[in-house]
Amino acid sequence: MDIRVLGYFLAVGEERSFSAAAVRCRVAQPSLSRQIAGLERELGERLFVRSRDGAALTEAGETLVPYARGAFRD
Repeated sequence: MDIRVLGYFLAVGEERSFSAAAVRCRVAQPSLSRQIAGLERELGERLFVRSRDGAALTEAGETLVPYARGAFRD
């Protein structure tokens, strides 16, 4: 698991938008989306519910948030 991808995950969760998170992280939105999709495959869980209104964390995503934040603290 790449710490950079955890940063993307946290940005999407906080922004509730893949586009806004991409701007915040200074990466192209398609690249950020691919990285998040790869993280979801790696974990075997959907982390976000995607809709026209944005992205909402799933239960699995909510569970990952404190661990991802901890990785940045440590």
